[in-house]
Order: sequence, then structure tokens, then C-alpha cells
Amino acid sequence: MAASSLSSTLLFSSSLSLPVRRGRNHVSGSVLLPAWSSAGCSQAWLSSSSEKPFGSIRLSSSPRSHIFAASAVTGSTETSAVGEDTTEVLDKVEVFDLNGNAVPISDLWKDRKAVVAFARHFGCVLCRKRADYLASKKDRMDASGVALVLIGPGSIDQAKAFVEQTKFKGEVYADPNQSSYDALRFVSGVSTTFTPGAGLKIIQLYMEGYRQDWKLSFEKDTVSRGGWQQGGIIVAGPGKKNISYIHRDKEAGDDPDIEEVLAACRS
Repeated sequence: MAASSLSSTLLFSSSLSLPVRRGRNHVSGSVLLPAWSSAGCSQAWLSSSSEKPFGSIRLSSSPRSHIFAASAVTGSTETSAVGEDTTEVLDKVEVFDLNGNAVPISDLWKDRKAVVAFARHFGCVLCRKRADYLASKKDRMDASGVALVLIGPGSIDQAKAFVEQTKFKGEVYADPNQSSYDALRFVSGVSTTFTPGAGLKIIQLYMEGYRQDWKLSFEKDTVSRGGWQQGGIIVAGPGKKNISYIHRDKEAGDDPDIEEVLAACRS
């Protein structure tokens, strides 16, 4: 079925069984995709024939489920620096390395240029793809003297699990309070998470063999804010206030063109 033929109110009208390929952290078999209404979002799990689904997710349409959702329509790629108010707030934000050491986030690019990717959460299948997508260009970043960093909302233990599972080549930090996400005004909300575009990307990733880590996805540190947080990518430094590029995800899986990111690395 062509993507353009999908109804705006019903993403999948029935369960689909799709083949998948084997790969790193991948499981061969078929993927079961239950009926998923983008209006009601009554079910949101994916499983393979060799994996038991965690269960279905019941979503509320209450106003509290749409934190920052109104700003999603304006989320976009910007090539100009963020405002001074944003850099001042970031200067007070701390993230944690894998050893539990607190690090002022702006120190990550104070003395160097860095590509900093912000994950939705450490169990997110879309974020695991983003990690691979960026790591595949790390040699070009290295050649330009640019560091690759990934930050996720959650605990240090979750960050460690992410590194163990993905073998991510860059630096990884945890932001338990999601303070950096708030400072950078990354969007959040049910309406930015369960979209037709995100659903199609998840199908594609499952067919490629990627898997969501449901254990990480349903831990307290992830669900405390509903799991609806979106991320983004910045290119920053040298200099604490020097953020030359920012991409705010409009919805889950909204990756920017990698050439835009690399161009910002060279600028």
C-alpha cells in the first residue's frame, strides 16, 4: 500500500505480518503489527514471532497528554544560532556520564565542535536508528574534528544499557530531569508521537531488524513524562554560546538530512 493512500484517520485497518531480516540486535521472523488508529491510538506495540509483546498501550486524550504539542507544527531545522536566553538556561543544565559524573552540558562543546543528538528515550527503536545513522558518518566528523554525542532522558543505568545494546561509537550522557530538552524547547505530546509518518518508519525499521527495548521503554524514568518526548540534533561549539545548527523533531523519527548536519560541522 502506498504511503499516500493511507487515511489520515486510520493508519492500519487490520493486523499485518511482515518479514524481517537478521542483523545486530535484530531478530529474524515476522513482525505482527496490530490495528492502530492514529485518531484513537488504542494500541501501540510491535512484536515479532519470537518476541512476546509487552502489551497494548491505552492513551488518554486529556489535555495533560499533550504537553507542548501545540509547538510541534513549528518544530523545524534552523541554521541560525538559538537565542541567548536558551544558551543561558543551558549553561545551568547538567547531564551525567556513564560513570555518574555530573557534567555541565555546555562543557560538551565549550572547547570543541560537537554534533549532539537528543534521543526520545533510551529504549526507542527510532532513536536506535538515529544512533546508527549518525555513527555511520563518524569518520567524516572525526576528519573535521567534530565529536559525536548522544543524550537521552532517563537514568545512567538506562544509558549504559543503550551503549551495551547498540555499541554506539560516540559519547553517551543521561539527562534524568530532561532539563536540556526543556531548555531547547523540544516538543512533546501524544500527537507528536503517534503519527502516520512515525508508524511507517517503525514498520520499516522492524523489517530492517531493529527492535524497541520494551523493558527500558516502560521503566519509571521513561514513563514519568508519558514517553511522549521528542528530541532533535544540534551542532555546537567551540564556545558555550555557539550553537550554529538546531533541528527540533516535529514528530517521532523526524531525522534531518545528514548532509545538513555535516555541512554545519564544516562551517
